[in-house]
Amino acid sequence: MPDKDELARRRYEKLIDRLESRMRAALKPEYQGYYGQLILSGDDLAELGDLKDVRHAAREAGRRLGWKTTTRLVGDRLFVLDERAVPEEIERLAGDAAAAAIDRARQQSLRPRG
Repeated sequence: MPDKDELARRRYEKLIDRLESRMRAALKPEYQGYYGQLILSGDDLAELGDLKDVRHAAREAGRRLGWKTTTRLVGDRLFVLDERAVPEEIERLAGDAAAAAIDRARQQSLRPRG
């Protein structure tokens, strides 16, 4: 039977794998791996385990993805963010997408409700 340290290491590796999978799934393909973020709710955190371990595992998962990872706890949510410098063409693409989303929201707010 594996010892306690071996079990803890396996659990930790599994946590890294779970977080990496979620972080990868949250990426938009058109941004080529940039603008990565994952937001974990209080319920997510309760399910995943100790906050310190989750933050450490998230940073390791980010390293695997090539991110410059930072974590920020806001209320009961943990934000896992990629803070790498973004290439200009991807920044422009993201800016255009954000502007289009704002235009759509503005147009919808101007429509008469019936």
